[in-house]
Amino acid sequence: MELQIIRAREFIRLGAKGHFDLDASKAVLAQLAVACCKRGINQALLDLRALHPGPTPVFSPNDLVTLVNTFREAGFTHQQRLAVLYGSDPHHRARLFAFIAKLRGWKVQACDSFEDAMLWLSGGEESHAEKEFTPAAKSVPVRNLKQSNAASQTKPVSHPRIKVKSKIPPAGSRQASLPVPVRTGKMKSSPIRAAATA
Repeated sequence: MELQIIRAREFIRLGAKGHFDLDASKAVLAQLAVACCKRGINQALLDLRALHPGPTPVFSPNDLVTLVNTFREAGFTHQQRLAVLYGSDPHHRARLFAFIAKLRGWKVQACDSFEDAMLWLSGGEESHAEKEFTPAAKSVPVRNLKQSNAASQTKPVSHPRIKVKSKIPPAGSRQASLPVPVRTGKMKSSPIRAAATA
C-alpha cells in the first residue's frame, strides 16, 4: 500500500497493490477517510491501476454494497469526493461500486484516466467567496388543509337539460320550412317531452 499527499491540488492519493480482497478494501477506505479528516481535505483518489482483475470477478454486487455501507463507518462525509482510478475494469466492478455509492448519496466517480479523475475531483472545490455569499436554505412551513364539511357534502354538477316543445306542421305548409326554436339552459328536472302530430 502506498499513501501520497499532493498539496498542489489538495487531494489524497492512495495506491493499492496485490489482489482484491473485501476486508483489505474496507481497511483501505478507513485509512483514506482518516487521512482526509486528519488533513481537512475533501478530495481523495483511490488508484487501482496496479491491480489486475482475473477472469472472474472477485467482488459480488453484495460485496460492493457492503463496501459502500462502510463509508459512514470509515468516517467519510457527504462533502468528500472519492475518485476510483482503474486501469481495466472488465467486470464493471469499479463503475458498479461508484453507481451504488451515488445511489446512497456519496460522491464517488470511477475513472479510467488520471486526467478525468483530476478534473472530476477539482470540480468539487468551492471557493470561500461562493460559500460566504450563498444564501442559506430557508424552511418553508407546510400546512395541512382540512376539507370542510360543506365541500365534502357538495353534489356533483348536473348537466343542463334540453326541453323541446314543438308541433310538426303538415307537409307543404308555410310553417314546415321555418326552423323550430330550441331552448337551452337550466330547466325544471322533468323528463324530456316531445309531442308530434301527423
